[in-house]
Amino acid sequence: MLDSALIPNLLYLALVVGTWLAALALLNPGTGVIEVLAAVTLGVAGVGMIFFPIHLWALALIFIGLVLFGLSVWRFRRGVWLVLSVIALTGGSAFLYANPDGGPAVDLLLALIVTGVSAGIFWLMARSVLKAHQVVPSLDPARLIGQVGEARSAIDPVGSAYVGGELWTAKADSTIAPGSRVRVVGREGLLLVVEPDKRK
Repeated sequence: MLDSALIPNLLYLALVVGTWLAALALLNPGTGVIEVLAAVTLGVAGVGMIFFPIHLWALALIFIGLVLFGLSVWRFRRGVWLVLSVIALTGGSAFLYANPDGGPAVDLLLALIVTGVSAGIFWLMARSVLKAHQVVPSLDPARLIGQVGEARSAIDPVGSAYVGGELWTAKADSTIAPGSRVRVVGREGLLLVVEPDKRK
């Protein structure tokens, strides 16, 4: 049996890991592995909320952090929103689970270490991904229509495909496995619309 004092710390770790995995999955959709891991870890943390008392204000802070993260992805001044998001998410996560006397159930030293490490790593990764999304491709996607490439991740319905010497975000009406040949049949902005290439 696990020590009852240890369980909130494990739930906290699941919440932090799940939150960052979900954020990265939104920033850079791919094979689905990150999405599944995020769902599992967040599910574990969610079940913990049923059995352990929580601070509602900390849950509200996590929700605010998710909103701020959305603003960092879809609005101007992304760096400001991303910093505020990291602060809200890490703070809310550390204080979410409560002990019987109403204080935080998560070990303070663990919360400080995890907050510093996870926020630093996530900041670097998120900044890199957001910067990559802002770069205008050197190739006009309209010129790729009719070209054949390769699915680099599962396209179900969105994934990535290597076409014309560059990696593109692609979508398809049916699932396409990684490594399959794809043909570009259209585009939606910078998103390529592809289908399986049946020709030898």
